[in-house]
Amino acid sequence: MADFLHDRFIDWMVSSPYQRAVSTVQPLSQRLGLPIHMDHRLRERVLSSEGMPDWMDKLRKSFDDLDLKLPGGESSREAMTRGVAAIQDLIQRPERKIAVVTHGNLMALILKHFDDSFGFEAWSRLTNPDVYELGFTGDKVMDVKRLWK
Repeated sequence: MADFLHDRFIDWMVSSPYQRAVSTVQPLSQRLGLPIHMDHRLRERVLSSEGMPDWMDKLRKSFDDLDLKLPGGESSREAMTRGVAAIQDLIQRPERKIAVVTHGNLMALILKHFDDSFGFEAWSRLTNPDVYELGFTGDKVMDVKRLWK
């Protein structure tokens, strides 16, 4: 990831506080000499606090019904709202090239907010890691593109 992103002129980094997210961006942080800022709103979505043998079916349904809320979990809409709020706060920053490190399900929901065609099938094609670029004009997303191949 550090090799892939080091020449993109990143001037701010923010991450989920989960160790696996921080570990992903740490080498880039060290290479660029930039601190990693934590934002709890970028933590992964909890689908349910209960074990579910059919969790994949439930996850699929949660992309179709954004208000579906399973026991001990948060709905897609709730997770999307907190993730998008973090992005909207970042848009207001003076830095223009911001690396945001989060987790697959939340990233998919954030992307869905900006491109409604991004759903369960797109989530299922995400890789670990994966990199998407959002291009903004003001506070409007003008471009969503996958950079990781």
